Amino acid sequence: MDTNDLKLEEDYIDCFQEIANVAMGRAADLLARILEVFIILPIPNVNLLEASELKMALSAIDENEQVSAVCQGFIGGGLSGEALLIFNDTSFTDIAKLNKNKAIKEADESLELEILMDTSNILIGACLKGIAEQLDINFSQGHPTVLGRHVNISDLVKNNDQRWKKTLAIEINYTIENHNVNCDLLLLFTEDSLKMLKEKANYLLS
Repeated sequence: MDTNDLKLEEDYIDCFQEIANVAMGRAADLLARILEVFIILPIPNVNLLEASELKMALSAIDENEQVSAVCQGFIGGGLSGEALLIFNDTSFTDIAKLNKNKAIKEADESLELEILMDTSNILIGACLKGIAEQLDINFSQGHPTVLGRHVNISDLVKNNDQRWKKTLAIEINYTIENHNVNCDLLLLFTEDSLKMLKEKANYLLS
């Protein structure tokens, strides 16, 4: 399939952006109600990326800070891919206070892991559900996997160099107002999913 069709046709990018916008709003609303906070949501970025371009995009997220990351595969309705949540390590203390009303000690690795997995379950699960409902499909989600903890983003990219090929990438940033909590959610659809995504977009645009 000629994936340049998607890359060149602005209507498809706009359609995927709107789908992502609705889904990320639902996920943010769920997290906001759990933590009793306001979440700042920018417009999601949608791009068709080669592997090298995706690595550059990941490296640009925050190359000077340490991060922790969780990845969860999904498949259904002719679509498949991975959801990648990149969590800035400076966020752990604030989100622990919001969620559990207690601070993280330096050595409290188990609490950090619990926060990382809980946050990824909320954001990834709600966002995928929101996308699936709009496309009238069901996603089966794999078990979440920790890709790295307390690593530089460049090391995360290097250690997972073979995971990501050509992909439709939807990047969503979540920031909690008045708190030092920031994370990036990337939905990476495989190249084989593009044909079905285009068909679904045609239906929504008709």
